Amino acid sequence: MIVHLLTEQEAQSLIGVEFISDNYFNPIQDADGNWIISIEEVQQCSIDWVKLLPLITCKPIIWQELK
Repeated sequence: MIVHLLTEQEAQSLIGVEFISDNYFNPIQDADGNWIISIEEVQQCSIDWVKLLPLITCKPIIWQELK
């Protein structure tokens, strides 16, 4: 999956910020520790610097059930 890469500071500055009515940024970390947001979040926002964030391939975290 392709996503936009953030620095930790950028991620912290976006947490809880509304990008369209009733929709809020929710930066998360991938398996490599990269802070990321979705392409959809970026496409729908009006914040110029967010639209310039680089794209990367996300490495998802695989959760295993404890038995």
